[in-house]
Amino acid sequence: MSGHLPSGDRVPGPSPAVPVRFGLGVPNGGDFADPWRLVELARTAERAGWDGFFLWDHVIRRAPWQPMVDPWVVLAAVASSTEQLVLGPMVTPLARRRVSVVARQTATLDRLSKGRLRLGVGLGAPDDEFTRFGESADPKVRAAVLDESLEVLEALWTGEPVEFRGRHVTADGVQFLPRPTRGRVPIWVAGVWPGGAPFRRAARFDGVWPIAGHGGELSVDEFAACVEAVRAHRIGERADERGAAAFDACCMGRDPSVERLGALHDAGLTWWIESLDDPEVPFDAHLAHVAAGPPTHTRPHTSHLHSSHLHSSIPKNAAVVARRATEAASFGTG
Repeated sequence: MSGHLPSGDRVPGPSPAVPVRFGLGVPNGGDFADPWRLVELARTAERAGWDGFFLWDHVIRRAPWQPMVDPWVVLAAVASSTEQLVLGPMVTPLARRRVSVVARQTATLDRLSKGRLRLGVGLGAPDDEFTRFGESADPKVRAAVLDESLEVLEALWTGEPVEFRGRHVTADGVQFLPRPTRGRVPIWVAGVWPGGAPFRRAARFDGVWPIAGHGGELSVDEFAACVEAVRAHRIGERADERGAAAFDACCMGRDPSVERLGALHDAGLTWWIESLDDPEVPFDAHLAHVAAGPPTHTRPHTSHLHSSHLHSSIPKNAAVVARRATEAASFGTG
């Protein structure tokens, strides 16, 4: 293992002094829509030295309709089958989840994993994951529900009685026990970069997961601008509470060069998230990619994959880029 284990203490960040961890961004549909496959993938990742396993939280993928699995059930299986992997849903749209259920799920999963859970949140995409079930896809409504849900969620994690009446979310004198392992679960906030509100929201919590609006990977300059914007918000808005606390900055892509990783680290990267999002690559090739270990200087760059399965910094599959750009647009900026 790489040795970068979860810690109960939070230290200043993001900063080049913080070592980079390596996680996987794993779809919960298509070839990955099999709980046993996902558990096998997580076990392989832990043996190979990866630090994190982050599973999508989608309910549909259409045209054609794809098989999907529930991320929370799978993550419970992953937690039970591994010992050191940091894990979590990336990301859960709280606007289509009941906060009472998420509070129970997060506390339970965090205790099951002995404190390894990270909760990724955002507005959600695509829109029809809401509209096909009669829910609003209005980004302003989703943002309001997200903010109210986060406030109630953190209150419920305290183990104290909670009274909250918002426009969308209510908690009427309820008390939730047991609490998460360390009293709360670190929250990572996703948003489309460039953007405003999602990154002000991220500054109030524990990490940021920027998504490129153009559908490819963030450039080093784009990532650096995002990190700097969040850092400024943390210092300016929450200096009394979390401005100097540890903060994770994630960047997702595929098989980066050592030079790219170094530049991202200098810009504040704490987590490189290796994306497994390419339906043209069969599961066995993804598994071999994971088994080869994280993309560090100790691993030959892309040498373990057949040339037809190589990924450039922006995917060659135009359909993947187009879908990512469309979903990024619907993810919203609220």
